[in-house]
Amino acid sequence: MHKPLSKLIAQDANLPAEAGSIAISGVTSDSRKVQPGFAFVAIPGAKADGASFIPQALKNGAAAVVVKSNQYAGPGVVISTDNPRRMLALMAARFSGVQPETVIAVTGTNGKTSVAVFVRQIWAAMGFRAASLGTIGLIGPEGKQEVSHTTPDAVILHELAARLRSEDHVKHLVIEASSHGLEQHRLDGLELTAAAFTNITRDHLDYHLTFEEYFAAKMRLFDRLLPQGGGAVINMDSPAAEQVLAIAKKRKQVCWRVGAAGDEIKLLDVRGEGLEQHIKVQTRKANYSLTLPLVGNFQVSNALVAAGLVIAAGGDEAQAFHALESLKGAPGRLDLAGRKDGASIFVDYAHTPDALETALKALRPFARKRLVVVFGCGGDRDKGKRPLMGEIASRLADLAIVTDDNPRTEDAAAIRREALAGAKGAKEIGDRGKAIRFGVDEIKDGDVLLVAGKGHEQGQTIGAVTVPFSDHEAVAAALRGEEYRV
Repeated sequence: MHKPLSKLIAQDANLPAEAGSIAISGVTSDSRKVQPGFAFVAIPGAKADGASFIPQALKNGAAAVVVKSNQYAGPGVVISTDNPRRMLALMAARFSGVQPETVIAVTGTNGKTSVAVFVRQIWAAMGFRAASLGTIGLIGPEGKQEVSHTTPDAVILHELAARLRSEDHVKHLVIEASSHGLEQHRLDGLELTAAAFTNITRDHLDYHLTFEEYFAAKMRLFDRLLPQGGGAVINMDSPAAEQVLAIAKKRKQVCWRVGAAGDEIKLLDVRGEGLEQHIKVQTRKANYSLTLPLVGNFQVSNALVAAGLVIAAGGDEAQAFHALESLKGAPGRLDLAGRKDGASIFVDYAHTPDALETALKALRPFARKRLVVVFGCGGDRDKGKRPLMGEIASRLADLAIVTDDNPRTEDAAAIRREALAGAKGAKEIGDRGKAIRFGVDEIKDGDVLLVAGKGHEQGQTIGAVTVPFSDHEAVAAALRGEEYRV
């Protein structure tokens, strides 16, 4: 497939006269992937400047290169722009050509994966061929495919969207919009019908440096990508909801306020019973009494945001709410991983202070006796989270066990010490498998154990190597009385 270069370039770029006759056979920002006829986009980076790889791209056959203005003046057909990242996404979108008819996105610190999975399930219940893309991969009618990031690289994202439409006949796609993906313009070029905001708490400050920058990255979904008239679904029970609402109103988006403090979708009542929750919801059209087969008030919020997204994107309201009664939780999101002599064991992806607190509070009502938690903190990430997570674990659990969780290139013992600084009375067991075994051996009838941090993940990153590791399998081995070996 070849497309005219002039049709792929945004209007804000400097397009040389000779570019008008060039046909492009592909787009990439990786010089190693350049093939004859490709356009190479040089992305400025913190560790390396893409412009330094232009000679390699030209040697591999690049027909044109895109660079940041005034960053390169060498040979080849050179197109300059103020924003190469955005240019890459727009070129990828135009080169791919098609995407599902209905594309929606969800952002927030916590809940993105659950909302995306719930939206896909609701659409499927309505009879649509639907897909979700995010932390747990790409899941569609044809099965699951792993992806490298919550929000993939712009080229991969648009290639996936085009393939879903043309090959899998998917007309409905929901995407998790991470702060990295939004700040790096990976979603630019998607034609969004609706977008949702779940919540925002401290996370990724190793990358964004300040909370304000982190929040601003999230808000690109509403103040840049979602067009006028698009549906803005906002969890009004989040402290930042009014700020999001103000942006959506300024952009003349159609607002759907969700939650106990909501309006268009208002939560009237929640009553837990076992592993189910009975909820009452009021909309402008009707009242609904539903049974949600999920644990935790936060899952009520996620389910209602998901229903709001489906409705905002044109779905039937009654069908959307009815579908909530058959939802299945996203992998690794407060999964019931096992039982032992009247005690329950849950696995959850909680790896931020707010997520850990939310998970522990959700499980407290199920603990007739003790609530035990096994958790760790990731390396090469925001160090400020570690004592905060330690304090939350020791305050909300009767026994906290600090262990390792993807130490990456940091010293694992040092990470544990920083978490233990806030975790008074916590027990330290560095080996994650042994920590989980200790937690399982410790619980008795009436207790609840939470294994937090990895959720659906199937590996643990130590140094530069990711070794196989599953919290679910570690729990299963402990229940058999065995050491967890991979």
